[in-house]
Amino acid sequence: MHLAYPAVLAALLFCTGLYGVLARRNAILVLMSVELMLNAVNLNLVAFDVWLSRAAEETLHSGQALTLFTIAIAAAEIGIGLAIVLAVHRNRGTADIDKLRDTAEGHESHPGDGPDSDAEPTERTEKAEATA
Repeated sequence: MHLAYPAVLAALLFCTGLYGVLARRNAILVLMSVELMLNAVNLNLVAFDVWLSRAAEETLHSGQALTLFTIAIAAAEIGIGLAIVLAVHRNRGTADIDKLRDTAEGHESHPGDGPDSDAEPTERTEKAEATA
């Protein structure tokens, strides 16, 4: 098999993952897109390892070793990332990245947060804790 076939497939996978990272709003879909990008890198590592081992007649297979490390890092990343997304979803009620960005920047307005609000800050805090 020529080296061009897995390289083109890896490029298509990487571009699909990059589009998913840039265009998606759901945090879980962004994590899945990052996984696509990492799988494209893994495919390139294995393909070039096979191609170089045929040319140099070496048996080190460092590309496959790097692929194992990448798979381990990807598994840890998806585990931690999914735990963070689930924790944020429990606290905020959404996994939409744009809405989370707006709440982090302070653009979300609550009904009792206006300047003519008669509720004390401690009362609002107690109400928020009671609903949580």
